[in-house]
Amino acid sequence: MIRRREFIAGLGGAAAWPIAVGAQQPALPLIGYLSSGSQRVSGERLRMFLRGLNEAGYSEGKNIAIEYRWAEGQYDRLPELAADLVGRRVRVIVVPDSVVTARAAKAATSTIPVVFAIGADPVKSGLVTSFNRPGGNLTGAARLNVELEPKRLQMLHELVPTARTVALLVNPANPNAESSSKDMAAAARPMGIALHVLKASSDRDLDRAFEELDARGAAGLVIAPDPFFVGRSARLAELALVHRTPAIFQYREFAAAGGLASYAGNPIEGYRLIGRYTARVLRGENPAELPIQQYGKLELIINLKTARALGLTIPRRLLVAADEVIEADEAVEKSSRLRALADEVIE
Repeated sequence: MIRRREFIAGLGGAAAWPIAVGAQQPALPLIGYLSSGSQRVSGERLRMFLRGLNEAGYSEGKNIAIEYRWAEGQYDRLPELAADLVGRRVRVIVVPDSVVTARAAKAATSTIPVVFAIGADPVKSGLVTSFNRPGGNLTGAARLNVELEPKRLQMLHELVPTARTVALLVNPANPNAESSSKDMAAAARPMGIALHVLKASSDRDLDRAFEELDARGAAGLVIAPDPFFVGRSARLAELALVHRTPAIFQYREFAAAGGLASYAGNPIEGYRLIGRYTARVLRGENPAELPIQQYGKLELIINLKTARALGLTIPRRLLVAADEVIEADEAVEKSSRLRALADEVIE
């Protein structure tokens, strides 16, 4: 027989049980991470962003949650991905790579803070009103990488002084492509260089672009800044070697994979900076009052083995100025074998 007191106590415990089970922990602050690139090639950059957050006291899964969205180089997907993050009511949207991605985030919301790391002037790009007081809901870090394209052309001209025809590879989906082409053509004229613009926004386009490069007799190639190209640095280096074309691009990955040279500001520190800025926004600081941080020590990397394979003599001035000279690269030997096979097929 169950005593009356025990029965009542049991009812009390049963009544409390569903309340305890149904109780939920408060949701973690949610960050939206919007990239026009691919997760496959973003490992180091993402690690630096998370490091910046960690240094400011935030750890994914512990006191913050992150929703990742990758456009895989398909810029037309960015508005939809940005709108999805807004719909999930993220506290802040992080843009780690490009002006076009930042514009998609800006168009999607005027209230959710957006923290970006880009390689262009954010004022000229229309993202913010000034470096010191950005205004609106956007802030972040910038390295003026797009503005370095004429300098890359000048360096290529020093590396290949006999070149009278040079190609510029752009992604037509990038909003900077048209202005970049005009600026480069203007820079090429005083050097006596004829500039041909090649376009690629897919892997198949890359093959066609290098075929066109050969057809036009271009003696050098400048690759414009673009996340799609960054994700294919090794492929671009291989194509340049197979087609025996001296080429210059942004980052070390290109030169390390067999490209002739790279010249740009190192982007890695920028991801750490936006991690810290994201933490400050989460703590309630106003992005309109967080000044844009400029960063990125300029680095010139030259692949000496590639130069030898192409029959080039690097001017001593550039060798002395280089931050790194790569003297061994298996990619050169690999591409030489590929070139030999291609010649056999043609014969």
